[in-house]
Amino acid sequence: MDKIVALAGNPNVGKSTIFNALTGLKQHTGNWTGKTVELAHGFKSYGKLKFKIVDLPGCYSLLSHSTEEQIARDFLYFSEPDCVIVVCDATCLERNLNLVLQIMEICPQIVVCINMLDEANKKQITVHLDKLSDILGVPVIGTTARDGKGLNRLTCLMARGAVKSHWLDLKPILYTEIIENSINKLTYITKELVQNELPFRFTILKLLQQDKLFLEAIENKYQNNIIYDKFITEYNKLKLELDKQGYTPSHIRDIIAETFVKKAEIISESVIELKNPNYDKKDRILDKIFTSKITGFPIMILFLLMIFWITISGANYPSSLISSLLFSFSDFLLEKAVYFNIPPVIYEPLLFGVYKVLAWVVSVMLPPMAIFFPLFTLLEDFGYLPRIAFNLDKIFSKCKASGKQALTMCMGFGCNAVGVTGARIIDSPRERLIAILTNNFVPCNGRFPTIIAIITMFFAYQTASLKTSFISALILVLVILFGVFMTFITSKLLSQTVLKGMKSSFTLELPPYRRPQFGKVVIRSIFDRTFFVLARAVIIAAPSGLIIWLFANIDINNISILNYCTQFLDPFAKLIGLDGVILMAFILGMPANEIVVPIMLMTYLSQGSLTEINDLNIMKTLLIDNGWTIITAINMILFSLMHWPCTTTCLTIHKETGSLKWTLLSIALPTICGLTICFVFTQIANLII
Repeated sequence: MDKIVALAGNPNVGKSTIFNALTGLKQHTGNWTGKTVELAHGFKSYGKLKFKIVDLPGCYSLLSHSTEEQIARDFLYFSEPDCVIVVCDATCLERNLNLVLQIMEICPQIVVCINMLDEANKKQITVHLDKLSDILGVPVIGTTARDGKGLNRLTCLMARGAVKSHWLDLKPILYTEIIENSINKLTYITKELVQNELPFRFTILKLLQQDKLFLEAIENKYQNNIIYDKFITEYNKLKLELDKQGYTPSHIRDIIAETFVKKAEIISESVIELKNPNYDKKDRILDKIFTSKITGFPIMILFLLMIFWITISGANYPSSLISSLLFSFSDFLLEKAVYFNIPPVIYEPLLFGVYKVLAWVVSVMLPPMAIFFPLFTLLEDFGYLPRIAFNLDKIFSKCKASGKQALTMCMGFGCNAVGVTGARIIDSPRERLIAILTNNFVPCNGRFPTIIAIITMFFAYQTASLKTSFISALILVLVILFGVFMTFITSKLLSQTVLKGMKSSFTLELPPYRRPQFGKVVIRSIFDRTFFVLARAVIIAAPSGLIIWLFANIDINNISILNYCTQFLDPFAKLIGLDGVILMAFILGMPANEIVVPIMLMTYLSQGSLTEINDLNIMKTLLIDNGWTIITAINMILFSLMHWPCTTTCLTIHKETGSLKWTLLSIALPTICGLTICFVFTQIANLII
């Protein structure tokens, strides 16, 4: 049987790097036994031992009620891991020790990993590891995970911790007299109830704080135990005594939290040696530039412009190359199908429907994502993304939303489904819903090609040049800024209507600036993000290709179903400055936004399969011949920015919220905004022109 090892720690301490180093490619993400949340886990062999290593969500404490903290606490408490590795940042040990001390109350088999020793050395910070080990009574190991230093020793200690019942020198945490007396009064009955299954001290501490979720969990686990009624009686008796003495649950919670904070402060002062008190001077200088009211926002926009310019200019050639390769292969497949006398009724829907849609999705999505995601991850690795959240926090606060929504919004540029799952970092359920419902207002990688193509053809096209790419990127940034503006507006609207509530506070950590690891960033972003998103899009796009082919090739009275639909939608579409073909392309393109343009071209050309047109001059001529004007182009951009989420994102929203109501609202909100803005713009433009 595999030994279970939990990997815990604050955010931004290098926990994921250690997890990846220990498990390699033997990683999975799925629901843990008895849990409804997904946890990443991987496998590691050491001698004859086999370990299942679980990467817990990064959190600062186990005392409050954020989703991450509940997940980490419940796993440590109820899943009984054989060993816990608590990863700490050597450059800010005091804050990290707060979590270490709390985990020690739950799991005695702990290995404390002091990571980022290279960063500490640069800042002339010395951590006396042996002294820290003596104080805590558990093994302490120093590592530099980015370079793999200390990981072999960490694996050895992990193995030792997993086979021992506990470390003999573990030092207990002592609280105030009233807390310790309360623990003593409940110790006997609690031990009798939980036996050796659960840590009794931590159980009592959570009961004293009257944590409702924790109380429900205990009840579900032990309500059929004959000791449970006696246990509840003793607990209620103690609760009345504490109430009479003026010790409310919040007061007790504050005492416990203060104990951890003071203990962490005392320990850190005794084991840390600062040779240079101004070690973070460079970081402070950069923060004055990146988070300044004067320079912060212009730099954000410049970074955005730079990323999109590189993505646009860099993706054109590989997209064309992959497209030519995949579509030429379709000719080969057609030749073989005819050669082997395969009936057209079989090969035509598969080849001209499923295959061509997949070929278009791969050729359009893969190159931009392979450029965008590494660039985005480099900014993340450098430490700039938290500064974006810091800059936007005040604006989101005015909308009664979370500043962390800025991070989920940034994730949405790559894929809105990723942005939706990223909303888990927001503690408040109300603010998390706001972030989920508004994430579609930033264009994902699937909508970029459509918006870029329209911008280039109608506003920036001269010849294929860097100047054209730069102009396209500049206009694209303006479009995105409008999307961000709409995010603020709709967040404010939601917070004043269906999601009323007070703005919550949160701790936003500004991690130190680090030199990005270019090789690892490229590999991680391509495998973990690019291929993951592409695979999900391909799975959904394949059946949609078959449906599109059927719509285009099944005739009723010599008119295809597709043309019937476009004719039906045309009067309404004209009101919003589009036409029935465009609107139908968006509807059929719901499984994957990448196929909106090819569906549109296929319908205009009255062809039965997706059409590839690489020359933008030819495409522009085709669109103009079918009634397109500048007004149509602008509305196409606006509607591409604001319409229903793709199928993948909708399914993700339903999974995250567990509610059909919120999923439908996430579809309706951007669609209503898009329809309204296109209608208003069209009417005004028609009056002026």
